[in-house]
Amino acid sequence: MLTAPAGLMIYVATRPVDFRKGADGLALLAKETLGHDPMKGVAVVFRAKRAPIG
Repeated sequence: MLTAPAGLMIYVATRPVDFRKGADGLALLAKETLGHDPMKGVAVVFRAKRAPIG
């Protein structure tokens, strides 16, 4: 089981993103969009553009 540390902020993206950006590209997107550094106590959940149906 995973447990989040106290004070961890979790953000869920409302728009799908292109996962071909890779981890660095997604981290940069989170930093530019949210204004938070994902390497400093912030977790961001992304959804792929081509989400499975069903």
